[in-house]
Amino acid sequence: MAKPSAPASSPERPNVLLILTDDQGYGDIRSHGNPMVDTPTMDRLADEGARFDRFYVSPLCAPTRAALLTGRYHLRTGVWGVTRGQEVMRAAEITVARIFRDAGYATGCFGKWHNGEHYPHHPNGKGFDEFVGFCAGHWCNYFDTELEHNGAPIRTEGFISDFLTDAALGFIAANRSRPFLCYLPFNAPHGPFQVPDRYFDKYAAAGLNAKDATVYGMCENVDDNIGQLLDRLEQLGLENRTIVLFMTDNGPNGQRYNGGMRGVKGSVHEGGHRVPLFVRWPGRIRPGTFVTELAAHIDILPTLADLCNVPIPGGLALDGMSLRPLLEGSAAEWPERTIFTHRAAYDGRECPGPAEGAVRTKTHRCVYTHRGYELYDMLADPAETTDLANSRPEILAELSRTYERMFRDCTAGQDFTRMAVPIGVEEWPQPVYLQAPLADLAGGVAFRGEHGWSHDWLVGWTSTAAEASWRIAVSREGTYEIAIMYTCPEEETGSRLRVEVAGAAVEVSVDKAHDPPPISSPDRVPRIEVLEKEWGALICPPLFLPIGAQRIRVHPVHVSGVAALELKALRLRRVDSRASGRT
Repeated sequence: MAKPSAPASSPERPNVLLILTDDQGYGDIRSHGNPMVDTPTMDRLADEGARFDRFYVSPLCAPTRAALLTGRYHLRTGVWGVTRGQEVMRAAEITVARIFRDAGYATGCFGKWHNGEHYPHHPNGKGFDEFVGFCAGHWCNYFDTELEHNGAPIRTEGFISDFLTDAALGFIAANRSRPFLCYLPFNAPHGPFQVPDRYFDKYAAAGLNAKDATVYGMCENVDDNIGQLLDRLEQLGLENRTIVLFMTDNGPNGQRYNGGMRGVKGSVHEGGHRVPLFVRWPGRIRPGTFVTELAAHIDILPTLADLCNVPIPGGLALDGMSLRPLLEGSAAEWPERTIFTHRAAYDGRECPGPAEGAVRTKTHRCVYTHRGYELYDMLADPAETTDLANSRPEILAELSRTYERMFRDCTAGQDFTRMAVPIGVEEWPQPVYLQAPLADLAGGVAFRGEHGWSHDWLVGWTSTAAEASWRIAVSREGTYEIAIMYTCPEEETGSRLRVEVAGAAVEVSVDKAHDPPPISSPDRVPRIEVLEKEWGALICPPLFLPIGAQRIRVHPVHVSGVAALELKALRLRRVDSRASGRT
């Protein structure tokens, strides 16, 4: 784990509070023309600083986070999806947290990470001294749940957005005498759709359906929590010394008001990735600043480094540019820009060629889908109702070449096969979980849910041909305890499983029933994610793991009953470093 950095030698450097919400669209803010939602604090941030009118992210969660943190298009970082390892940022990528920590800032992340759960892909391995939250793409329960603090599990009380805000408030107070970078990526209003009664009841009483009432309630709850953060900055005398940024990670997670744009979350049309960006810095950014130039998530790192006088490492190739001249009103001329976005299909194997994507200029949007290229005049037709591909072939040819060139450039030399899970990393003493979504499946094994999203598990263990395997990379040899996280009803006990790795194998019997019901969850609408369960642990005899790339396999050697078990993960715990401990 990264060691805390020394205090900065430049006390004039401002603090940074970077707030990100999950699946809140452009239209989920009152000042963007939606009279149905109340967001007075977000509106206040926009009024008291700069509001960006054309700010773009990626169409999905993890890609936006990777680009935001690195200043590079997500495909360059190894991230191209949201599950099954597609969301993991390469260990070599340098984040804004690492840059600021090396400059003497205290760094903290409080919320949803979604760029890798295993060190060094974990937040603590990417520059954050403090991490409270979860690394998965979503969480199962937003009330009285279990999160983590620097890799260790912690129990929480209350609503998750309130808890994360309290953790950020504590970090700010603890570091009020030194510059800090506080990254607060809320998981609201991502599903499952849960919110305290007082927020839900307000919007349900206004006639909204249950999903929209929950979403708007979650947005208002976040707004209230941002208000607490701004109040604390003022109380600590940090208001004028803190840059506050608010943005969201993609378009709305459903069909609702979105400023008249085409597309929602996941779409490469305007509504899928044009989102809010508000930046407040009292005394430095004029209230009411309205920016119409194109900007994107890739610009956040260079902008913050510029505003805070933090050096960017030499040789670091960024796609973004500093927005400081736009924020300070000093941009006499601003270059024409083309913003690139891409969404790959889910296939769990490798990043395909240009699947869906777009390039956006100041005047046009060129979109690539499975139907081919489309072209829209965004000044005359911001809702993208009229495809000009046939009537403006010269513009289409230019922009389609630009899209393909940018895709080739972002993927040149990249390996998009699933990264191996690091095992035995010296800086990370905690157990390592090989979760079901990271497994390769065979012999009828399948996910309990449809897509293999976070928290999913494996079913279909009905024959000795059934198998799940994981790629691992062992950095320290030694003896490891392996536990199979499972459920099995009493009538199905008696099966026997075999675990194989590095030419060695052990077997374990499913001789103890463990079949608890799903954990009750206060969902306002039926969820598409799997429910949370409590998993038992089948402890296998220890195995010796040598250094290097390995594949660990699990399969039944005997199936008693219909199915051997349901499997959530393998848990690896290093128990002996002696090479003589070979089993």
